[in-house]
Amino acid sequence: MDNFATAAAATVALIAAAAFVRWRLLTRRRSLGTAADRATYATLHTASLAAPSLRRGLDAESANQALPHVRALLGSPTAAITDIHGPLAWDGPGDAVDVAELMTQALKTGTTQASDRAIVAPLSVEDRVVGSIVVMSEEASAGLARATTEVARWMSSQLELAELSESRTALMEAELRALRAQISPHFIYNSLGAIASFVRTDPERARDLLLEFADFTRYSFREHGEFTTLAEELRSIERYLVLEKARFGDRLRVVTRVAPEVLSVTLPFLSVQPLVENAIRHGLEGKDGNGTITVVALDSGTECHITIEDDGVGVDPDTVRDALAGRTTSASVGLANVDERLRTVYGNEYGIVVETAPGHGTKVILRIPKFAPGAEVVAG
Repeated sequence: MDNFATAAAATVALIAAAAFVRWRLLTRRRSLGTAADRATYATLHTASLAAPSLRRGLDAESANQALPHVRALLGSPTAAITDIHGPLAWDGPGDAVDVAELMTQALKTGTTQASDRAIVAPLSVEDRVVGSIVVMSEEASAGLARATTEVARWMSSQLELAELSESRTALMEAELRALRAQISPHFIYNSLGAIASFVRTDPERARDLLLEFADFTRYSFREHGEFTTLAEELRSIERYLVLEKARFGDRLRVVTRVAPEVLSVTLPFLSVQPLVENAIRHGLEGKDGNGTITVVALDSGTECHITIEDDGVGVDPDTVRDALAGRTTSASVGLANVDERLRTVYGNEYGIVVETAPGHGTKVILRIPKFAPGAEVVAG
């Protein structure tokens, strides 16, 4: 994630610089700034137009969308973007045959190559050449060569962001598949057993519980999107607790307190429900008498704070530390999985916090930023 953070910081700096330049231009009453001011703003604005396409990765579609802005940055009659196999997008007179040798050398050496009328600068991701920029002009000056090299480096940083984002998505999907595999067979068996116990004595309740079970499993195993809303996650938890209450009866008490303004907050799919399941399995099942599960979601400025608390048997803190470190799964249903996914999406400061001790119950705390780049619900 260090490369991702560095590239992201560079992008933020670029946007901040553009905003500063724009502020200077707008606050000057009698002038739009010097020629240098206007050129700086135009350059940053053009770069910002090319960035979104490049951050989707290097392919024909993204190359064609980014190329007009890249050409404008360099001010050349002809510009092209290639991958390692050949041109993905070409704008202006000439063709790949004219620069075939330069392209071959740029891709092979990872350095900018130039002739009297053409410049080819490599595009690299983590020291791996993935393509190039081609510039053709009446005179390929040293200044144009330097500019092309710098633009290629900036484009490479955007492509690196795209690859890191793709890697993050793949990791999230793998962790989500692992979490689904951990959804307790014990819970499924007990739920179906509880439903069966009502088939003769209370058929209507058995039918309602079966529908709750179907809705819960449909949500848990849905195929689209790695994010959901807190409202959807809480609905799934409600179905889960209805099924558990059918099994525990009056022994299980549920308390919820949710601020309406946080219901629309976006968070990783299945990041709260496994913690509620963990509270019942490892907190209340081993406790004599009644038990209480408390779920609280509150607004806290730029964050949503979520807590899942039980008054069960509690856990040795060392056991929890081992679970979060992935050294054991005995004390957790997806505890480490949820922690890792939160850190992957929001950063290490957003891992879960667990407060527990034997005989004193367990409290799990999550902090979710209300607005986070890349965290969005995909309809499907």
